[in-house]
Amino acid sequence: MLTIDNVYRAGNELKKVARRTDVIPSTKLVPGAELYLKTENLQVTGSFKLRGAYYKMSRLTDEEKARGVIACSAGNHAQGVALAAQKNGIKAVICLPDGAPISKVEATKSYGAEVCLVEGVYDDAYKRAMELRDKYGYTFIHPFDDEDVIAGQGTIALEILEQLPDIDAVIVPVGGGGLIAGIAFTIKTLYPKIKVYGVEAQGAPSMKISLNDNKIEELSSVSTIADGIAVKKPGSITYDMCQKYVDEIVTVTDDEISAAILALMEKHKLVTEGAGAVSVAAAMFGKVDVKNKRVVCLLSGGNIDVTILSRVIKRGLLMSGRTCQLMVELVDKPGQLVGVSKIIADLGGNVISVHHERASEGSDVNGCYLRITLETKNFEHIKEIKSALIANGFKLV
Repeated sequence: MLTIDNVYRAGNELKKVARRTDVIPSTKLVPGAELYLKTENLQVTGSFKLRGAYYKMSRLTDEEKARGVIACSAGNHAQGVALAAQKNGIKAVICLPDGAPISKVEATKSYGAEVCLVEGVYDDAYKRAMELRDKYGYTFIHPFDDEDVIAGQGTIALEILEQLPDIDAVIVPVGGGGLIAGIAFTIKTLYPKIKVYGVEAQGAPSMKISLNDNKIEELSSVSTIADGIAVKKPGSITYDMCQKYVDEIVTVTDDEISAAILALMEKHKLVTEGAGAVSVAAAMFGKVDVKNKRVVCLLSGGNIDVTILSRVIKRGLLMSGRTCQLMVELVDKPGQLVGVSKIIADLGGNVISVHHERASEGSDVNGCYLRITLETKNFEHIKEIKSALIANGFKLV
């Protein structure tokens, strides 16, 4: 059974390798709330996963250490296990799906692990890891459903309580449940009145559905930009602990996650991956009531794939009213484009693309359409521009 002593022991053990990440105040993300950010995105390897992996390996017997460890992951767990094994002088084999981003494969290799690329997806990598475990006697390091791993993740809660003792709530990302299980157990054991909220992606709500149904459920598929929490089935240990210690689990959309990633970059100069930003998304979009409360949002990781970063930023701009597209129906005569442009410019909008096309069949023969993309300040600004265009006789489609 997991005890609070395990978590304290893990805390002492992790002083050798893990960074004590800062808790920084955020006055800009949610007006009316006293919000703080626990920056595990700045942890060694770029996520919290090192904590649980390192503590688990420190608890292995000499015989288990000599045989080596194996894990499977397409992301943060792979890097955490690789570095933890390197620090403990243990051989590590990591099975990765062959479609994993090159950056993550190279990062895992850089920590000294032997990488085994497996054709297919995560489930194929897991199957191969089990085969190699049975063949060579490796110890499998589970990404979340293990009490030592959970104890390691619980050390984040110890740090939060020391850094900011008088808090009302903590908001935590949820995938398989190892992170929130460790944090909720630790906080509720020491300070039962503090609320612990979990956040899942709307396209992968396995823990929320399982808790609602009072049994572990497996999703047929998951779809979200938050790949770090795209888990079809929660762990059995983590499910039991969430049922006992977590106050509520909410979900956020990919658009809300994108807006949170953008806000953290712009307002705090912090890079987070999708899974790392869901806690902030929940606070920003009112999924958790944070008004007039002292709340810590956990940024669990910062290993976003740079190849999708531009797409995430684009979605974030749309979601926060920073860009918009307008379709204006015009009469095809000189001066119409000038008129539209002047209204937008006078109100402080910035046109970044214009597409002009003749009207289609069934429309006025003298008609045409103007499709404009512009940079704006917020949704109020968009509303102001639309109202001004309509007031000046332009028709919005």
